[in-house]
Amino acid sequence: MPYRAVLFDVGGPLDLEFAWESAVDGAIAMACGLEGIRVDETAIEEASEAAVAAFAADAYAHMVETLCGGDPRTIERVRQRVRAMVSNLEVFQLRPEIDGLLRRVRERGLALGIVANQPEAARARLDRAGIGGLFDHHGLSGVTGLRKPDPRAFLLAAQALGVAPADCIMVGDRIDNDVVPAKGLGMAAIQLRSGRHRRQRPRTPAEEPDAVVTDVPELEAAILDLLDRRQAG
Repeated sequence: MPYRAVLFDVGGPLDLEFAWESAVDGAIAMACGLEGIRVDETAIEEASEAAVAAFAADAYAHMVETLCGGDPRTIERVRQRVRAMVSNLEVFQLRPEIDGLLRRVRERGLALGIVANQPEAARARLDRAGIGGLFDHHGLSGVTGLRKPDPRAFLLAAQALGVAPADCIMVGDRIDNDVVPAKGLGMAAIQLRSGRHRRQRPRTPAEEPDAVVTDVPELEAAILDLLDRRQAG
């Protein structure tokens, strides 16, 4: 059977997240400063790298723990301040050329779905960016209640699109949240290295993605290669 659907994470593949990550980093630095903890750009970068290297489920929480030296009360106060600072933040940076790729994938007859740890408000952001209507399934954790790497989030997307998991290609920026659960269900997985998790690398052969890309032209080439290989096989 040919591949019949392509699933996308939002942060990274669709949303560059540069503005979001910068805003959160700034909020963490400010919140730490209010606790008397001096945090400069180097400290933030080192904390970010440590979170990624540790495969932390919540990179921001891990960063706060690192910067606060592990003190529970300080950590909680900093987390609360950071949440208050970014809770109503509205930033979305559409990845250049991704809208054209989505349309070309649809023209090939493939369904498009989203599997993302994003609030319900992300649907409106996608609509404002002009790509919300291109997706046949919007699997946002704020809607489904399922957060990656829970395999049920991926299974729900396949079921909603009327395809088998093995007939899906997953595109995401994280090994732990995207590649591993997708491959565990028999999906093909493409890692788009971008943003905070751009340096995340597989720890075992089982975590190796089927392709690694850094921009939309490379992503399109990888998708087409997977389609060709499945057809030839």
